[in-house]
Amino acid sequence: MSISKSIRPLPNGRTRGDHTVAWAALQQHFDKTGKHFDARDAFAADSTRFEKLSQQAPYVFADLSKNRLDATAQALLLDLARQSGVEAHRDAMFAGEKINNAENRAVMHWLLRKDDKSLKNSINSPVAGVFAALTAIENIANNIQENLALVHQTLTPLLAYAEQIRADAQITDIVNIGIGGSDLGPQMAVLALDSFATSGKRLHFVSNVDGHELAAVLKQLKAENTLFLIASKTFTTVETITNALSAKAWFEANYGDKSSLLTTNKGISRHFAALTTNVAAANAFGISTTFGFWDWVGGRYSLWSAIGLPIAIAIGAQGFKDMLAGANAMDEHFRTAPLESNLPVKLGLLDVWYRNFHGFTSRCVAPYHSALKRLPAYLQQLEMESNGKQVDANGQALSFSTSAVVWGEPGTNGQHAFFQMLHQGTDVVPVEFIAVKNARHSLPGHQQRLLANAVAQAQALMMGKADAGGHKNFLGNRPSTTLLLDDLTPASFGALIALYEHRVFVAGSVWGINSFDQWGVELGKVLAVDIEARMKSGDMVGLDGSTQGLLKKLSF
Repeated sequence: MSISKSIRPLPNGRTRGDHTVAWAALQQHFDKTGKHFDARDAFAADSTRFEKLSQQAPYVFADLSKNRLDATAQALLLDLARQSGVEAHRDAMFAGEKINNAENRAVMHWLLRKDDKSLKNSINSPVAGVFAALTAIENIANNIQENLALVHQTLTPLLAYAEQIRADAQITDIVNIGIGGSDLGPQMAVLALDSFATSGKRLHFVSNVDGHELAAVLKQLKAENTLFLIASKTFTTVETITNALSAKAWFEANYGDKSSLLTTNKGISRHFAALTTNVAAANAFGISTTFGFWDWVGGRYSLWSAIGLPIAIAIGAQGFKDMLAGANAMDEHFRTAPLESNLPVKLGLLDVWYRNFHGFTSRCVAPYHSALKRLPAYLQQLEMESNGKQVDANGQALSFSTSAVVWGEPGTNGQHAFFQMLHQGTDVVPVEFIAVKNARHSLPGHQQRLLANAVAQAQALMMGKADAGGHKNFLGNRPSTTLLLDDLTPASFGALIALYEHRVFVAGSVWGINSFDQWGVELGKVLAVDIEARMKSGDMVGLDGSTQGLLKKLSF
């Protein structure tokens, strides 16, 4: 199959998946066999199916055997990855090329997880095809080395500051004020790694411009004992700055020593820090302690950067380094493992198979560990903001669906809420079970019962149960994946999140889209400025009837 002349070649050696021979072959296979596939029959025919469709990656074991996959589909999906240029696109990312073509930026959040030694080794390694295959190798390597030096010039003082705050008995409460990636990632990580958190420090997260959220936090605090972290790359994000200004006003009103509010190492200088690239704006706000990052760090990929300061305060410098090391281990797996044994590749291709051929519209994420309660919300941004696109990297309309809806809740709570629909509903929803073998509590019986529920739910979804009466009939053959960690540690957590990042990359690469811009976030924000002005002025000229009616109802 040749590429249509109306489709311009994509950057970075990519080809849109729907313009490959493999895509057409997959469609034929699905129409003939794939849509009739039953995992129960597959297990009955092959006693080694579990071994064939499960694998160990750094810190994460994956069981894909309950999915609607046969050997032909697996082979064709790997062909799809090759023909779409996933490997070349991946290599371009790790080489520091500007694969975010819409914003002319490199995508190098992976560099935040590197130490000097590991990067130099990878450049000098004879198997480092990422670099050997590129022209101007010295310029590329030097550019990465320069950026890596900047990373560590920020990381070292950042972690020193985190340790300083951890040792400061006067600071009992840390309030992170951000939104999107500046909130979801750090909040999710701090909750996930609570077992490793220091005692005597309470971390709070405020993101919503709804004042109820900030007010509920402020009433728990004492100004003299609180550190506010203002997390905004540009220091202009409306929601964040609105909350920051309100926090500052509260602090000034409640701080005991009014005479030292603007004194160095006291008042605002001591109790506010900024995670931003806009140092001038932070200084104008009154903040003297700032930690920055770079335009090649996207918001939803930023928890590894200065945005991760709340995490470092919670789990300490070494814990943060361990988290980075775990993510780096998954980076190296993604970068070097053959496609056949590359877990991010296999998961990303599975997402394409389910979305574009089976037509499944959503995926449920069910972490069977309460500390991962915010993981589904984090993945919503990671996947839906990255791959919720309707045009390819050249801006041309797509003729197929992209990101599925990602949603979920921790088990076992979800079993008593939406699992009814998963088992007996009319829509098939692939489920992702995330389980942790070892508990970090000493309560007897809980962990075994929790894990038994995770395994049983996956079994029930696949096996089903026949009932002549109908109401208790479970059709079964509902697909699921199980990701298993031995322990939830900073390192395994880092690996898990990096796995999801690269999985999103793979699906986006096959679809030929730019997974690293987010223009869909902008329109509503721009219109909100206009609407707010109209709420004050009463001007309704040019508005649609519904918006006019709502503004009249909401007039103050």
